[in-house]
Amino acid sequence: MVKRSVITLLLLISSLCTFAQHSDESKNLKSLKMYEDSLVSLGKHFINDTSDLDRKSANYKFIPTLVAALRVPHSFNYSFDSVKAISIINSPDSRFRILSWHIMNQDGSYRFYGTIQMNTGDKLVMYPLEDYTPMFKNPEDSITDNRKWYGAQYYKIIRVATANPYYVLLGWKGNTVKSTKKVIEVLSFNRDDKPVFGNPVFPVNNKARKRVIFEYARQASMLLRYVPEQNLIVFDHLAPPDDRMKGKMDSYGPDLSYDGYQLKNGKWVLVENLDMRNVPQEQDADYVDPKAQAKIDRQSLPPAPKRIKP
Repeated sequence: MVKRSVITLLLLISSLCTFAQHSDESKNLKSLKMYEDSLVSLGKHFINDTSDLDRKSANYKFIPTLVAALRVPHSFNYSFDSVKAISIINSPDSRFRILSWHIMNQDGSYRFYGTIQMNTGDKLVMYPLEDYTPMFKNPEDSITDNRKWYGAQYYKIIRVATANPYYVLLGWKGNTVKSTKKVIEVLSFNRDDKPVFGNPVFPVNNKARKRVIFEYARQASMLLRYVPEQNLIVFDHLAPPDDRMKGKMDSYGPDLSYDGYQLKNGKWVLVENLDMRNVPQEQDADYVDPKAQAKIDRQSLPPAPKRIKP
């Protein structure tokens, strides 16, 4: 009789705990949906409003709303699918995710915003990303932290499994009314588990780049994607329309040839003149082809100032 009473009591406690857990999950989900609705509305404003002041005002409201949403327990597992104004991508090992977005300035330049959210269950651990772009003198040769970030809006994370694993990020980086940039960034975590940006893994002669930056004419589209079957980052080779424009990056565009970075012994080695017939063309869910991306960029951005003809 006593044994039955104990079993009954344990079942009751278990049932109450399960009920409480489900109740908490339901409450959290309700909060996250509420925050998501607010983020959707604010995101539309900072993308579509024609006023520079209105866009920035919406963004300043967006940031604390996003932080409040991420403070909800287990928010890491919530996708925020409806918030189209920002990019949210998870690392392949689910260790973290990056949320990134941009605001277009009145002069056609951009400022980037973002955060790294670690996968820590009900406790929020995040590292805000502060765009430090204007202060970089040699961005391809700089190693920094999240407070001095070479801002970009990322669309792909590649995990490199070495003795000290690191991640390669592919990102879009709008630049000016005349040129656009894309970037291959490198992210790692130090002993304190804090983010470090930049890593000398792109050997060039006796040196090594810490990150790779491409700049090209704003009206052009550039291919930059990862081919997992070959451990290869493939990209358009950029060139000026003629020799007189050499060095004027805002005139550069694809010349119908392709180069790439091949992963070898933890480093990314430049491979020129790739035969694209040997590169798989199927697109994974994280990849958007250049023409489609250009169309998305045009549709999602507020009207740019009139382009200045070179």
